[in-house]
Amino acid sequence: MTWRAPVVERPDGSLTAPERELLQGYLQFYRRTLLFKCTGLTAEQLAERPSPPSNLSLLGLIRHLTKVERIWFRIHFAEVPAEPVFPLELGKDADFDLVDAADAQEAYEGLIAEWKLSDDAAAGHSLDERFTFKGIDSTLRMIYIHLIGEYSRHCGHADLLREQLDGTTGA
Repeated sequence: MTWRAPVVERPDGSLTAPERELLQGYLQFYRRTLLFKCTGLTAEQLAERPSPPSNLSLLGLIRHLTKVERIWFRIHFAEVPAEPVFPLELGKDADFDLVDAADAQEAYEGLIAEWKLSDDAAAGHSLDERFTFKGIDSTLRMIYIHLIGEYSRHCGHADLLREQLDGTTGA
């Protein structure tokens, strides 16, 4: 039996909540939206690159966002000695270049696991808490804003990829 990406529900969020809740809610919405775009697709479809010469695939986006979550929340903010998702010697685009349908379920589940680790790394910290990134002062707030932008851009890519794969559009 071929693995298929499971059905995903997207959360409704408040439009009037305090800032922390709004930022967490929007990030959660876009996280789930990425997986919503993958619902019902096989591992092979997730790995397919339907828009040559682009190396974009839904599986590549899943792998990329796993890397981004780990880098920003755990490595930079929490300074947890976490291994990179992909060894540096594989190149900066390994998340997109080295996709294999055989790894789709593990990558999908890995992204969900990374969300929990990211949320745990941020829990109990002020949005104003500072960390240094490449010698520049930054805050946890910036990470939330950056990740919301990162996911929203890639959800747009996911829309186009999904339409090219099977014609599904919208939402």
